[in-house]
Amino acid sequence: MKRYIETERLILKPMTKEDAPAAFIWLSDKEVNRYMIYTRYSSVEEAEAWISSIKEEENVFGFYLKDGLLIGSGHVCHEKTEERAWVVGYNLRRDCWGKGYATEAVKGMIKWAHENFGVTEFVSSHALQNTASGRVQEKCGFHADGYREYRKADGSETFTAQVVRLKL
Repeated sequence: MKRYIETERLILKPMTKEDAPAAFIWLSDKEVNRYMIYTRYSSVEEAEAWISSIKEEENVFGFYLKDGLLIGSGHVCHEKTEERAWVVGYNLRRDCWGKGYATEAVKGMIKWAHENFGVTEFVSSHALQNTASGRVQEKCGFHADGYREYRKADGSETFTAQVVRLKL
């Protein structure tokens, strides 16, 4: 299965270890990391190790502007706690916020999963304080479906998140 998506302004495809310096821009940014589960990266080598660890079934995509600049990443994969739903997640470097790239990328990943795997149900979540992420999900057609808590991987913070669901 080819993991390649083209949208109006983006190319979504697997990242390579050569993308580590570009990925480090958002992986190390305190503001980008604020509500993410992962802790901030402290070196390009950590970014390279993460990219190298990505498994094909996780369907992780790098988000590239059509000029080749890597601006973020996301994934769409089967949600282990759900029978039919696939989870969607995304992250963008800060200088690309507010330009519609996340919405465009998420819509592309949803379409790809639907066309290639017949997926008709998706789930995502965002920290309640992360209203921008909530707007992305709303623009993609997600609707509120409850709340949950999550913690950063290092246990340093706990957040209340709104769970959202999309049925095609």
